[in-house]
Amino acid sequence: MLTGLPCPGCGGLRAVSDLLHGDVLAALASNALAVVLVLGGASLWAVWTTAALRRRSMGLVEAVTDRRVAVGVVCLVAFTVLRWVPPTAAMLAP
Repeated sequence: MLTGLPCPGCGGLRAVSDLLHGDVLAALASNALAVVLVLGGASLWAVWTTAALRRRSMGLVEAVTDRRVAVGVVCLVAFTVLRWVPPTAAMLAP
């Protein structure tokens, strides 16, 4: 509200609500990044649960590397900037 520009999380709650109601297109219109994060988190949870039931270690702590953190930060910044740029703002605005 301070700058008038949408933050990366704007529309995230609407996106999750739309996903829970089965409306994927409306969720993508609300916040595409939130949809990707929710689907990725659900997939990771399913894999973790399967590994835990089979009594295997996934090694999640070892999987977090500096490079992966840097890629995540770059993606977040790129999504934020693309929400502000006029040609893509219409598609990514909440």
